[in-house]
Amino acid sequence: MAQMAQNVPGAAEARIVAVGGGRVGGGDTLRFTLPPGGAAYADAQLDDYGGPPVPGAPRFAHRPGVALSLRARFSHTAGELRGTAGFGFWNAPYGDPTQRRAALPAAIWFFFASATNDLPFAPPPGHGWFAATLDATTPRALALVPLAPAVLALNQFAPLRRRLWPPIRRRLGIHAAPLAVDLRQWHDYRLAWRRDGGRFWVDGAPVLTTLAAPRGPLGFVCWLDNQYLILTPRGRFRAGVLPVAQEQWLEVADLAIEPLPVSQT
Repeated sequence: MAQMAQNVPGAAEARIVAVGGGRVGGGDTLRFTLPPGGAAYADAQLDDYGGPPVPGAPRFAHRPGVALSLRARFSHTAGELRGTAGFGFWNAPYGDPTQRRAALPAAIWFFFASATNDLPFAPPPGHGWFAATLDATTPRALALVPLAPAVLALNQFAPLRRRLWPPIRRRLGIHAAPLAVDLRQWHDYRLAWRRDGGRFWVDGAPVLTTLAAPRGPLGFVCWLDNQYLILTPRGRFRAGVLPVAQEQWLEVADLAIEPLPVSQT
C-alpha cells in the first residue's frame, strides 16, 4: 500500500509505502515499524520516487550538490535487528515494493544489514551498520560485465580473490565504513553528496570521505524491512525474508534535504 506523505523538506513528492504489516506514522518524528512475523515480506518506507509518472519529469529528483541530515534511533541493537534499514539516496535497482524493475545499483547512504545478509558493498563481514557509496552504472563498472564469468571463476580461490576484489570494488565505486554506535540511542547523521565524492558524519564527527560518488540522478529513501540478500564475490546468491521475533522500529526526526553551497558542490 502506498500513500502520499506529509511534506519532507527538500524531497520531491514524498510517499509512504507500507507492506506486510509495516507502518509509518508520527508527525515531526516519524516511526517506521515492523510487526512480529516473518512468513512474508514486510516494509515500512518513505521515498520520493514512486509517484505517478509525470511527462518530462525525471523519476529521480536528486543529483550531486545536496546534503541529507536527520536524527535517528532504532528499537534494538545491531545484533538484535532483523532485515535491512537505512536512509539516503539510491536508484531503486530492484524496483520499489509497488513497481518492480531491474537496473544496476547506485547509492550514497547510511545502510544497515543484519546477520544473514552478505553484501559486496558492506565492510567485512558483509553486514552491519555503515556509511557507503556504490555506482555500478559508470563506464568503468560496465566494462567489467564481459569479464564477470572469468572473475567469478578466479574468485573461488582465496589468494586470487584477495588480489582481484579490491580493484573491482574501486571500479564499482564501492566505499564503506562501519559505524560503531549504539543504535538504540539518538544520533545525528549527515551526508553530503558532491560531484567529486561524498562525506558522512555521525554526531558531527566525520566517518567516511570518498573521492567518488554516484553521478545520479537518485531518489531519496528511508526504510525498515525484513529482507536479506546474499551476493558474494564468489557468485553465491540468495534472497529472502527473516523472522522478526518482536516489533522493531526506526525513529527519525529533523529530516531535511538541502542544497549544498556552490563552493561545496
